Amino acid sequence: MANNASGAAPGRQIAPGRRNSLLGLRELTLIPAIVLAIIVGSFASDAFLTSDNFLNILQQSSELSVVVIAETLILLAGKFDLSLESVVGLAPMMGAWLIITNQQTGGSGVGLAWWLAIPAVLLCGAIVGAINGFLIVKLRLNAFIVTLAMLILLRGMQLGTTGGKTLFDLPDEYLYLGSGKWLGIPVSIWLAAILYALLGLFLRYHRLGRALYAIGGNVEAARVAGVRVDRVMWGALIVAGMLAALAGLMLTGRIASVVPSQGQNMIFYVFASAVIGGISLNGGKGRLLGALTGVLLLGILQNVLTLAEIPAFWIDAVYGAIILMALVLSRVTGGGTEEA
Repeated sequence: MANNASGAAPGRQIAPGRRNSLLGLRELTLIPAIVLAIIVGSFASDAFLTSDNFLNILQQSSELSVVVIAETLILLAGKFDLSLESVVGLAPMMGAWLIITNQQTGGSGVGLAWWLAIPAVLLCGAIVGAINGFLIVKLRLNAFIVTLAMLILLRGMQLGTTGGKTLFDLPDEYLYLGSGKWLGIPVSIWLAAILYALLGLFLRYHRLGRALYAIGGNVEAARVAGVRVDRVMWGALIVAGMLAALAGLMLTGRIASVVPSQGQNMIFYVFASAVIGGISLNGGKGRLLGALTGVLLLGILQNVLTLAEIPAFWIDAVYGAIILMALVLSRVTGGGTEEA
């Protein structure tokens, strides 16, 4: 049976204008929550309403933003990729490991030049995405289980390769994406903004972007319409892996090192941002604008709770509550359900 993507009752069709208005409403529902969080933050700490603090929020959210973009590409096609958080840690770690000459500090001793290490980082992400694609697309294995296993495998590789050591004393050029500034604004913020703009336009207007929506809405109908489903899905997984590797480079530059736990538990915040931003777990629905508002809301909330000296475990509880409320809101505004 074909998916009823509109959520309308059988035999009824939602007019295009009505559908667009619902999508717009769904993407803007977090704006009042963001404004409210900013108002609360202004009372929580005098340091909140400062330009330095807002730049800090945006920079700390930039790595998450890039991984959310990566996950959104896959979610729109109706699949999952849990391994992206491990790519955030493993890919830059591999680059740093190849650069460092001192084996006593966890390096490989190779002494690879930084301008070769950065492509190696992106290649690592692409390889992970390609392997996931082979297992999911070609062998037809369950995406959730495959990427969960890959998450665990990559995490073990990250810890095993360096012996659990933090890698530091890296070249400034290798750290530039997370430490450099353009016009007084961190490079990582510029990169996240550019990626949101470019991929937002790609998903809206390019045939491959529309193909992702078609696959997530009804994969068999997409095949009949001439969409090369396997090729598009495989490509999305590879691009997502490269984006996660890029986010890892940005994070490495910001903290000036690669820590053994880098990227750990990040996937929970990725899904939280996507879900509260209106990206459907069923595929075929949502836009990057909504995902961006989800990232901004979580970033502001974390900052407010931190400035208010709220214990970290309560921050996780707040995130969980937000996800549950977002699911209810998705049901009310979109008329659909979210099923794994």
